[in-house]
Amino acid sequence: MTTAAAVGASAPAQAAVTIPAFYTPPATLPAADGALIRSEPLPLALSLPGITGTLPGTATRIMYKSTDSNGGPVAVTGAYVEPAAPWSGGGARPLVVLAPGTMGQGDQCSTSLALQRGLIIGTENDQLTLSIGYEVLAMYRLLAKGIAVVQTDYVGLGTTDRLHTYVNRVDEGHAVLDAARAARALTGTSITARSLVGLYGYSQGGGAVASAAELQSTYAPDVKVTATYSGAPPANLAAVTAGIDGSELAGALGWSINGFAQSEPGLQSVLDRYLSDSGRAVLKKLSFMCVGDAILNYAGKKSASWTTTGQSVTDIIKAEPELKSFIDDQLIGTRKPAGIVRVATGTGDNLVPHGQARTMAANWCSLGGRVVYAPVVLVPTISPLINHFGPLLTDQGTAVDWLDRRLAGVPAVSTCALLSLQP
Repeated sequence: MTTAAAVGASAPAQAAVTIPAFYTPPATLPAADGALIRSEPLPLALSLPGITGTLPGTATRIMYKSTDSNGGPVAVTGAYVEPAAPWSGGGARPLVVLAPGTMGQGDQCSTSLALQRGLIIGTENDQLTLSIGYEVLAMYRLLAKGIAVVQTDYVGLGTTDRLHTYVNRVDEGHAVLDAARAARALTGTSITARSLVGLYGYSQGGGAVASAAELQSTYAPDVKVTATYSGAPPANLAAVTAGIDGSELAGALGWSINGFAQSEPGLQSVLDRYLSDSGRAVLKKLSFMCVGDAILNYAGKKSASWTTTGQSVTDIIKAEPELKSFIDDQLIGTRKPAGIVRVATGTGDNLVPHGQARTMAANWCSLGGRVVYAPVVLVPTISPLINHFGPLLTDQGTAVDWLDRRLAGVPAVSTCALLSLQP
């Protein structure tokens, strides 16, 4: 089902989780970024009949063209939802691109599929798979305010022609911006040329929308981004790698490695020098897993157990210039972002470390960016996963309200002058 990197796996002959034919890209893609390749009605797992239509809205599954980090054409899937609720903010109905948090690397983990099925339980490559459509919480909050939402599955997540390039800065940023273009290309929606565009994402999604805000001026100047919410962004992958290793989400390191090897084949020789046979087997299994499976199977595991030398991924990054250069190129915070950005990060987050997210915000301020820095102060726990997802739940309502006001035309003042006084 998925074409894995050399460190991963070839596709299984049969799997219990069926990926609809919609997700198989055509042999030839359109030339224009954001061009619609195909679309179809998407039944939502959680919907209710309303007086004027289905609540929270009517969904359409989409496939659109984007450009990957190597400059090549790529098909990306996602979903657009037309709200049943009216927009009361004045002007045209706005559009928010929702970039999902970590879902996994198997095609069955895609957010658009999760919107349809809600909970996915089955087997994939002869192993249990578990995927929960948790992004429905943020999406439905936005829809309830009358904001149209388009969600991207990212490069390779859902589409069956390649592996998901997890936390690849350029792939994710392009997929986010082209999702906005694809939503505008749909017929029969209330989106117009006057619709303001916002971006929303937490964790992996926070990094994706942060990257999109940086890339907008050069990659998609036609997508006028008014405001962005970037929660817990993995802006510095070297720091995030150290935070994730040995945590409940240790499997995410495997997704990163698999995706890096696909994006930059030259890294394969570096990996070949370090990976043990058991390490290769782990990466193969992870390439078909969702976040639920990875937690069940690899929580608390250390990447040093995957190598012949006993070195961790962090150690190898430091020792190998080619790998370090690739990781350094993923850094977010080196380009002035479009619009105004609210950067939220839990001060006790040690999974996607607080410090590196704060540094991204500070760097943007130094570049003249308009930033609202919002540290979320919670009591730390012994669980890095709870320390990371606690701020998501605590801050989500505030984040949606903030984005709603920006799209309604209410201005926000940058707080860069206060950042040095904040944790």
